[in-house]
Amino acid sequence: MSKKPIPHKNPSSAGLTACEERIGYRFQDRRLLEAAVTHASGASHRLASNERLEFLGDSILGFVVCNRVFHEFPELLEGDLTRIKSAVVSRETCSRISIELGLVDFLIVGKGMAVNRPVPSSVLSDMFESLVAAIFLDGGIDPARAFLDTWIGPEIKKVVAGEEGSNHKSLLQQLAQGAYGIAPTYEVIGEVGPDHNKEFQVRAQIGRRRYDPAWGRNKKEAEQGAAEKALESLRADGVIPPFEHAFRRSNEPEGKLNGNEADKIL
Repeated sequence: MSKKPIPHKNPSSAGLTACEERIGYRFQDRRLLEAAVTHASGASHRLASNERLEFLGDSILGFVVCNRVFHEFPELLEGDLTRIKSAVVSRETCSRISIELGLVDFLIVGKGMAVNRPVPSSVLSDMFESLVAAIFLDGGIDPARAFLDTWIGPEIKKVVAGEEGSNHKSLLQQLAQGAYGIAPTYEVIGEVGPDHNKEFQVRAQIGRRRYDPAWGRNKKEAEQGAAEKALESLRADGVIPPFEHAFRRSNEPEGKLNGNEADKIL
């Protein structure tokens, strides 16, 4: 949640211009932008708030994300696509993007909310979706998609690459056990520094295959780095294509890889 105090007066022309610059889109009808940044508590009536825009923006966001992942990842099953979409369009993700954009600077609320208190994540999330709808109504799907590509595109890559809601060790273990039937192991091969501030060098291993080591401020961090190095090597070797360490291909059954691929490891 944002802890920045938020305004409760009507937005000025300069404020709306600053908001346009922040989001990278200039409105033809600024009334749409004003509605998008107005919480129900700060509106003269409910229809003047961003509630209706949030309703539409949620659907536009879902459509753009679904359309993008459907075409970018033709090898993924419906369940995998659903997991990506759910993570990307979540309230947490939308709220985080609102914070990164600094949208709270333009949020209009009533006096009851305009005190030094955290802004609820739901309010920030709704504001982001409302802006998506406002851009769509003002300029059509192309500028709305461009706006989402800028801010949602990186989130899709993070989710598919396993950087959100997962970790490199668990992904490597999932791959190793599913493809080779064995779990990866980790070995500390180096230490530096005094006991109170020691750093560790760890190497991951799957069967006979050892991967490049990684340093960390503790063993846990070093193991995560070592797992990431192993995943990078497996992708570079063509054992798994990009993003495959997070999701199994739809045309590949569960179980071990073929004999030639397994020989590289076992």
